[in-house]
Amino acid sequence: MSQPKVCVTVTGKTTRELRQRRDAAVGADLIELRLDGIEDLDVAGALQGRSKPAIVTCRAVRDGGNFTGSESDRSRILLEAFKNGSEYVDIEWTGAEDSRITEHAPRVVLSWHEFEGCPRDLTDRYRAMRATGAAVVKIAVGIQRLVDLLPLAALGKRAAREGERAAMIGMGGPGVSSRILAGRFGACWTYAGSAAPGQIDAVRLVKEFRFRDISDTTEIYGVVGNPVMHSVSPAMHNAGFTAISRDAVYIPLEAADVHDFFDFAEAFGIAGASVTAPFKQEVYRGAQDVDMVGRRLGAVNTVRATAQGWTAMNSDVGGFLEPLQEIFNLSGARATVIGGGGAAKAASAALVDAGASVQVCARCRDQAEEVASVSGATVDVFPPRPGSWDLLVNATPIGMVPRVDESPVSALSLDGSLVYDLVYNPQPTLLMREAALRGCRTLGGLAMLVAQAKQQFEWWMGIRPPESVFEDAACERLTVGAEETS
Repeated sequence: MSQPKVCVTVTGKTTRELRQRRDAAVGADLIELRLDGIEDLDVAGALQGRSKPAIVTCRAVRDGGNFTGSESDRSRILLEAFKNGSEYVDIEWTGAEDSRITEHAPRVVLSWHEFEGCPRDLTDRYRAMRATGAAVVKIAVGIQRLVDLLPLAALGKRAAREGERAAMIGMGGPGVSSRILAGRFGACWTYAGSAAPGQIDAVRLVKEFRFRDISDTTEIYGVVGNPVMHSVSPAMHNAGFTAISRDAVYIPLEAADVHDFFDFAEAFGIAGASVTAPFKQEVYRGAQDVDMVGRRLGAVNTVRATAQGWTAMNSDVGGFLEPLQEIFNLSGARATVIGGGGAAKAASAALVDAGASVQVCARCRDQAEEVASVSGATVDVFPPRPGSWDLLVNATPIGMVPRVDESPVSALSLDGSLVYDLVYNPQPTLLMREAALRGCRTLGGLAMLVAQAKQQFEWWMGIRPPESVFEDAACERLTVGAEETS
């Protein structure tokens, strides 16, 4: 597998802004200059003084871009890019003969965008595009399922074996692996930035996902769920792989359903995965072997591939307890768990086993009763009564980004000893801030997230990650993510 290059896509409202972003791009082998949307477009100025090879693109609205002018105006812009020495010019394929392609073929990126999914005649379309003589054929397809990527990967690898330069891209969350694992898709380069659905920032692509080190022998792990693009697990596990010099990469796997994940994982040779909402129970039912904790809860959060099939385990219980037991004596403590989902099951089961007296409360009493039946806890009223708990656990997503101004309980009811909020973004949450003002100690969900991830890593690798590696990586990713959305 030849190592794909990194093409950073830059946009701007003015030519000056475009140039500034072009020159500030980090981690790029070449730059895609998006001229659509530029208010004072100066093609020569956009190219002047560049230090990296450029691809000039002017994408129309119908193709996912911002250019609203006429086709003749767009053609003039692209021809001007050729005239001013752009190394490549991106031309949309229409299926018709195009003199711009034949005259400038060695510098043409011939692209086709299909937002409605992977077409049945994918190979025929590729061959027709290849027959034009264009230097690079780019096909970008809107992906709804992970398995929709398989035809793209097969076509891209076949093209690479035949010495053809191509870029096969799955757009959207489920298509992210085509960007990170571009070499497995036969791509000559991958696109980085934030101009298209599923694109990843170039610095993150190169640093966190170690894009330049991925080869045919690199093991693939990931986090499966829907959605998963917000997850900080890739930052932690990839940092762990780096720390122990493991040839492995951990990627987001946004699946449509559990069958989508299993089918893709088998075809792509996924070695293991973290499992998050909403698939923990479904993956449990699909695994061939499950640990005792997973069987008790009927849910797992970790799988690995074996010759006999998928084996699974649950590290949520251990991950929940590990940081808590370092600061709080659970024996005989009165604990209240708020929530009716998988996190509440893990928390209440862990607390019962540790000797606490556990009550579960949720807005939906039926859900609380299900949690209690699995864990051995009892059910109490919601919201929890003042004076009824020593330890309060929030096992709901209330207070998580973007709902940062919400709390699962009133500040007036925070009169116990310790509040443990399993939400990890933001840190601290509103619940934690209000609890601290009322004199409670607090523990955030980042501690559980890190602890359960360390247990997953050890289960896969047979070794614990070095001290503080996961904590540092998670904090850095959350900080960067907050800056990107602010």
